[in-house]
Amino acid sequence: MAAHDVKLTPGGHNETATLDGKNKVLGFWLFLGAETVLFACLFGSYLALRHQTMGGPTGQELFDMKLVALATALLLTSSLTSVLAMVAMNRLQKKQTVFWLVVTVLLGLGFLVLEIYEFIHYVHLGHTFMSSAFGSSFYALVGTHGAHVTFGIVWISTLIFQTVRRGITLEMAPKLFVASLYWHFIDVVWVFIFTLVYLLGKVG
Repeated sequence: MAAHDVKLTPGGHNETATLDGKNKVLGFWLFLGAETVLFACLFGSYLALRHQTMGGPTGQELFDMKLVALATALLLTSSLTSVLAMVAMNRLQKKQTVFWLVVTVLLGLGFLVLEIYEFIHYVHLGHTFMSSAFGSSFYALVGTHGAHVTFGIVWISTLIFQTVRRGITLEMAPKLFVASLYWHFIDVVWVFIFTLVYLLGKVG
């Protein structure tokens, strides 16, 4: 069916209503596969090097679980608000879509502020990127995730601007959907970081 024959349908899967939309979603799943390999390598390096502290502070001594738990709550809540944005998008509710996307961005910014504060705090305690193999692998893994969160915030902010100007269209729907997929992906990665870095680090 030609793209000009397709109409937006309230409650339908408008992100894959056109061939272009289907291709974008499929291509993005392939991209997420490559991202999964990247993070698998970083997780593997961290788990192999996490005890190589060179006499510096260990994860058990460093990690502030109250701070990490608050950051985790913000990020996981942003995943929920991202879902609500997609529900509103498929109902063709422009204002609600923009509102939930803005909330998602604000929660992501809150997570980033806490992560930056955490990094500064650890550096003051002598845990730097160059202090040990543990430090290098920790900042490489958690920092890469933080960079992904930053990219996601910029990406979704751009889509908010486009949605306000253009509304929900057959072109915008797949863009919003793949951005939501990306946000869920970085949330899932954080769950693994929370478990394998922070919880395992506190156990010792």
